Amino acid sequence: METSLYKDNDQTPLHQKTDYLVEKVELWAKEKGILDAATPFQQFKKTEEEFYELKEAMLAHDLGVETFVNSKGVSKNTREEILDAIGDVTVTLIILSKLLGTKFSDNLENVYNIISKRTGTMLNGQFVKDNE
Repeated sequence: METSLYKDNDQTPLHQKTDYLVEKVELWAKEKGILDAATPFQQFKKTEEEFYELKEAMLAHDLGVETFVNSKGVSKNTREEILDAIGDVTVTLIILSKLLGTKFSDNLENVYNIISKRTGTMLNGQFVKDNE
C-alpha cells in the first residue's frame, strides 16, 4: 500500500512542507542564539533531556493512564506530552544537524536508504535487524 505524499486536500508535497519547517526551526535557533552559542555536545544533551520527557510520557502510555505527574512534579496529559516530546526531540535533532554542518533532511534520506534495504524479524514488538 502506497502512502500519499499529500495531506488532506492540500497538494503541496509533504517533503516541501518538511523542508520549510526545518528551515523555520533553523532560523528560530539562529534568532535565539543557539547556533552561535551551543556546541554539538550541548545540543546532544538537550536532545537527551527531551528524549527523557518522551520516555516518561511513553511509560505513562504503557500504563494506560490519561495523565501523569512528570519528574518535575507537573501534571501532564499523556497523549499531549508524547506529541510535544516527539516534536521537541525532532527540533533538537534539526539543530544538532545544523551545528554539525549537515542537513537534517539529508541525514533522514541517508538513513532511509539504508533501512529500506534492511532485513530482519519482529521480536517482542521490536524490529531486530539481521546481522549486516
